[in-house]
Order: sequence, then C-alpha cells, then structure tokens
Amino acid sequence: MWWIVAVVAAVVLIATYVTWIAARLDRLHARAAAAHAALDAQLVRRAAAAAQLADTLGRGDLRQVARAALDAVPEDRELAENDLTRELRQVPVAEPLNGVVEASRRVALTRQVHNDSVRDALAVRRRPLVRLLRLSRRHPAPEYFDVDDPMLDPAAPAA
Repeated sequence: MWWIVAVVAAVVLIATYVTWIAARLDRLHARAAAAHAALDAQLVRRAAAAAQLADTLGRGDLRQVARAALDAVPEDRELAENDLTRELRQVPVAEPLNGVVEASRRVALTRQVHNDSVRDALAVRRRPLVRLLRLSRRHPAPEYFDVDDPMLDPAAPAA
C-alpha cells in the first residue's frame, strides 16, 4: 500500500515540475516577444529621428539610409540598422544630434533587454526535459538581434 502512495506522490511531483517548466517557457517567450516589439519601436524612432536630422542637414545619403532602415524587412533589418549607425557616426559633432543620440541610447538599452530575454528563453529550450517532451514546439525559437553598438557620443570627433 505504501508503494502506491509513493508512486502517486512521484507522479504528482513530476507533473507539477513539468507544468511549472512549461509555464515558465511560455512566460519567457512572451517576454522575448514583448522585448522584440519594444526594440522594433525604438529602431523605428531612431530611424525617424535620423531622417528628420537628414532633412535638417540636407543630407540625402543619410536620408536614404534612414529610409532603408524604416522600410527594411525583418531578414534585412540588422544590416540596415548597421548601415544607419555607420552613417550617423559620419555626422559632424557640431550638428544637433540630441534626438538621434537619445534614440540610439534607447536602442542600445532595449537591444540588451531583448538579447537577455532571448538568452533566457533559449537556455530553457535547451534543457533535456523540455526537448524530450517537446514543450517548446508551440513557440518559434527567438533570435538575437546582433548589430553594431548604436550608441553615439556627441562629444567624440567624427570618424
């Protein structure tokens, strides 16, 4: 009789752990999706600020790169954002960069939060029990957003 109680207790413990890890995986994927949405919003704000700066300065090349970053498809987004960062670094320090610098700081912060969320979700996805029970099959694997550091220093000389 005692072995029945032990088996039932073990099954309940295992079911509780599996339920907990599945809920955690769902929360991590939701957090990664929210972080991706926030990153996307900050990237759009930075590109819009860069386009406005380009109009102010009369720089068609910066305007074109900012427009490309705004219109980029998800597969080409990292490349377009890297091009925009390189182009923004070419703007002379004497120019009014305040809105773009602030937007770049926000992009750097949200990118860090996004990549941390992705790291946490991928770590749970790699657990043997999660893979064995295929608990992550409902969610696509989140991806890192790897771009050149978007921080701009208005006090640094132009490259």
